[in-house]
Amino acid sequence: MGEVNVELTLKNGADIVRVSDGTMTEQNVRSVTVTALVDTGAMLLVIGEELRKKLGLGTLESRTVDLAGGLTTSCNIAEPAEINWKNRKSLIRPMVLQDEEEVLLGVIPLEEMDLMVDPVNNTLVGIHGEDSMGKIRMRL
Repeated sequence: MGEVNVELTLKNGADIVRVSDGTMTEQNVRSVTVTALVDTGAMLLVIGEELRKKLGLGTLESRTVDLAGGLTTSCNIAEPAEINWKNRKSLIRPMVLQDEEEVLLGVIPLEEMDLMVDPVNNTLVGIHGEDSMGKIRMRL
């Protein structure tokens, strides 16, 4: 399987809440369109410090994380960002690596947006079709 890169728009999650409660207009939502590497070895959305600042996301906590290749490092967890890809959205607290320039899209937001990697065509596809956000199954 080759690399899968997708164009995403990331938005400040708090700004989106302000739009919904009428204290901010949609035009003022801080957002950035980026090319992200789909990384099924990553759990979350991973961004760099510069992108965190552009989105205006605060820092919630610091964590120690294991990176590919067996490296261990400290990273920050930022306030929520909304990921927008085609007709799909996910709200997630991104991991922030200080000098990271590449955006990584991990498995938790992929699952939430009902997406998977098509290894034959090296692209993202909807698990339950292109227009479906999937079925939520609950046991009552």
